[in-house]
Amino acid sequence: MEIERSVLGRRWRLRPCDEAHALAISQLHGVPEIVGRVLAGRGVRPAEAAAFLAPKLRHFLPEPSHLLDLDRAAERLADAVLRGEKVGLIGDYDVDGATATALAARYLRSLGVEVAFAIPDRLLEGYGPNPRVIEELAARGCRLVVTLDTGTTAFEPLARARAAGLEVIVVDHHAAEERLPEALAVVNPNRVDQESPLKHLAAVGVTFVVLVGVSRALRARGFFADRPEPPLLGWLDLVALGTVCDVVPLTGLNRAFVHQGLKVAHGSGVPGMAALARAAGLAAVTDARQLGFVLGPRINAGGRIGQSDLGARLLVSEDPVEVAEIAARLDALNAERQAVERALLDAAQRAVEAQAAAGLPVLVAAGQGWHHGIVGIVASRLVERFHRPVVVLGVADGVAKGSARSIRGFDLGAAVIAARQQGLLVHGGGHGMAAGMTLEEGGIRRFHDFLVERFAAERGPGVPEPEPLELDGALSVGAAQPALANQIGLIAPYGPGNAEPRFCLTDARVTNARVVGDGHVSCLLAGTAGGRVKGIAFRSAQTALGRMLLEGRITLRLAGRVKLDVWQGRERAAFEIEDAAAP
Repeated sequence: MEIERSVLGRRWRLRPCDEAHALAISQLHGVPEIVGRVLAGRGVRPAEAAAFLAPKLRHFLPEPSHLLDLDRAAERLADAVLRGEKVGLIGDYDVDGATATALAARYLRSLGVEVAFAIPDRLLEGYGPNPRVIEELAARGCRLVVTLDTGTTAFEPLARARAAGLEVIVVDHHAAEERLPEALAVVNPNRVDQESPLKHLAAVGVTFVVLVGVSRALRARGFFADRPEPPLLGWLDLVALGTVCDVVPLTGLNRAFVHQGLKVAHGSGVPGMAALARAAGLAAVTDARQLGFVLGPRINAGGRIGQSDLGARLLVSEDPVEVAEIAARLDALNAERQAVERALLDAAQRAVEAQAAAGLPVLVAAGQGWHHGIVGIVASRLVERFHRPVVVLGVADGVAKGSARSIRGFDLGAAVIAARQQGLLVHGGGHGMAAGMTLEEGGIRRFHDFLVERFAAERGPGVPEPEPLELDGALSVGAAQPALANQIGLIAPYGPGNAEPRFCLTDARVTNARVVGDGHVSCLLAGTAGGRVKGIAFRSAQTALGRMLLEGRITLRLAGRVKLDVWQGRERAAFEIEDAAAP
C-alpha cells in the first residue's frame, strides 16, 4: 500500500499503529476495531480514549491563573462590572477576532455592563489597534479597553492609549517579542516569558479562559449571591467557530471546545450563527467542516471585501431581523469574494511558477491592485499547490500589504517579526502558520531574500519535499459503506492535530468521470471484488489527478476519506479523492 510517488508526486505511508493499544481501546470502550486502530495510530492510549472520544472542558482546562497577568485582568474587569463602567472592545477583523469580541460582549452585557466595540477596517487600516478606533472608544466614554486577537505587538497605539488616560487589557495568542506593549495586562499564552499548556489556543479560547477568571473574581466578591452567573458554556458555539476557523490544533482543550461547541450550535446557539447557516442553505450545523468551510468564509467576507464589523455585529446581536439582514449580506459578499479570489489566484499562480521552477523554498507573489482582503486565501491555495511557504502581496501607491501561509516546520510568525525588527517591514506579525505584513514596494525583493535565507537556516537547503500522505489503513471499494463512515465519525471533530482519517482504496476502477461545479471531478468507483461508491476530487480538473480520473478505464489506488453523504433523508457513502497511483 505504500507508494513512493503518486500522480501528484507525493509519497504515501501507512501510519504506524500499536496493535495492542488498538485492541484495548476497542474492547474497553466498546468502539469498532477501525476506531481503535485510528486512535492508536494517533498516539491515544487506552486510558486516554474516553476523554478523546467525549472531551469535556474539565479534562483539559488548567488553573486559569497560571497565565501571566490573567488575575490582574480579571480583577480589573470585575471592578468595571461592580462600578458600572463602560468597557470598550477592539477585535480583529477575522473569524477569531469576531467570535472573541462577541463572546466578551455577550458576557459583559449579561452582567449589565455597557459595551462598545470597534473593528479596524482591514483594507484602510490594516491589522491591530490604531488611533482611530482608540479615539472612537474614548469618545464613547470608555476608559477601559480590551483588545481581542490583537495588541501583543501594538507598541505605538497602546502607548498613545495610555497617554490618553485609557487602561488597556490585551487578550491575544499571536507570537510575541520579549518587549510587551504598555498595557495594564497582556494575557497571551505565547508570551516569551510564559510557560503554558494553552499555547495552541485561538484568541477566542484565551478569551474564554479570561472570562472564567472574571467569573471567579466576581464570585469571590459575592456578586453572584443573588443572580445567575453568565452562561459561558452556552456560548461555546462561538468558541468552536473561532477555534476551527483559525486553524489551530484540535487537541486538548481546543478539541473539547469544538466538540462541546458543536452540541450548542446544533441546539439553540447564538442567533447570528443560526441565521448565517440558513442563509448558506444549511438545515443545521453538525460538524466542524461546516464551521470552517461554510460559516467561516462568510464571516470573513465582511472584513475581506465588505464592512469589517459585520461578523462581530452578527454574532453579538439578538435581534432576529438584524441577524437575518446581516447574514444575507455576508452570504452575498462571500459570492463576490469567490469571484475575486478565482481571478487573483490565477494571476498569483502565474507570478510564482518561475520561482517554483527555480527551486526557491519560499514563494512571493505581488501585484498592483491585488485585493488585500483576498491575498490570505490565495496564499493558502498556493501552499496546497506548491507545498512551500507563500507570501501574497497587493501593491498600491508604493506600499505592499499582504498575508503569508506556511508549512509545518517553519515558524512564519517568528520570521515576520524578525524581518520587522531588521527594518524590512513597516508592520508585521502572526503565528507559526500564518502572518500579515506591510512594507515598501521597493523592499519586496529584500524581504523575499530574507525569508529564503531564514528558511534555509531552519529547514536546510533545497526545496521542501511535500509531506507524505499518512494513511490509516487500506480498504476495498466494497468496504466504503455508510456504516464505516458513521464509525469513523466518532473520531471527529477533525483539524490540525487530529486529521480526518485517510484510507487507500486498493481496487478502484473509475467510471462516469466528469467535471462538475468549480473544477471538481465527480465519478463512480467500482471495486474489482464488487461494490460501488461515489467519488469526488475537489478543485482537481486542471491537475494531474483530475486528468487521470477523467481518463478512466484503469484500476487505481486512491487515497482519500470516506464520507457520509445524506440526500433526501437517505445515507450513502462517498469517497473524497486526494491522490491517486497506478497499480
